Amino acid sequence: MGKVITGGSMSLDGYIAGPDESGFDLLFQWYGNGDVEIPTASPDVPPMRMSAVSAKLLKEEWGNTGALVVGRHLYDMTNAWGGRHPMDVTTVVLTHRPPQDRPAADENFVFVTEGVAAAVARAKAIAGDRDVVVNGGQIARQCLEAGLLDEIGIELVPVVLGGGTPLFAGLGGTPAQFEGPIRLIQGTGVTHIRYRVKR
Repeated sequence: MGKVITGGSMSLDGYIAGPDESGFDLLFQWYGNGDVEIPTASPDVPPMRMSAVSAKLLKEEWGNTGALVVGRHLYDMTNAWGGRHPMDVTTVVLTHRPPQDRPAADENFVFVTEGVAAAVARAKAIAGDRDVVVNGGQIARQCLEAGLLDEIGIELVPVVLGGGTPLFAGLGGTPAQFEGPIRLIQGTGVTHIRYRVKR
């Protein structure tokens, strides 16, 4: 049975996006600071070039991922990644209103309107025995509050953004505790940290 995982590139002061959705160039510098090329499935996202250590981890985790869960805001902000997510897996989009230009579910996108638990359940059905990765921010918060998360992964980058969107934006029911780190890997310009959610 696969796990439900969230995470993202995060600044030293705890943000996965800066004020007004800025700072992505700084948070994702490690995607282009190495010699190992990682192709993407999105026509809008060029191949990444990262350190061998980061590339090995990314390939392993992408290979274990069977489906994604994202919010409608990210789907719109990325223009649906040009039609296919870079990770080359089906993306479940949690939304109040499916987009008019893509009303039908297919191998690229599935739209769920019944809440985060239904979105995760649909993603699990798609993923089979592989992992489900949920987007940071509001989706991560809802999953943690609902007891749906198994692990979190942080790509800690040496930058301070001074504000923005935290990994678990607006979290209620704190404190939440985690076990680990269960993995700690030093890449170039990034430290990869993995924790298990404490039940």
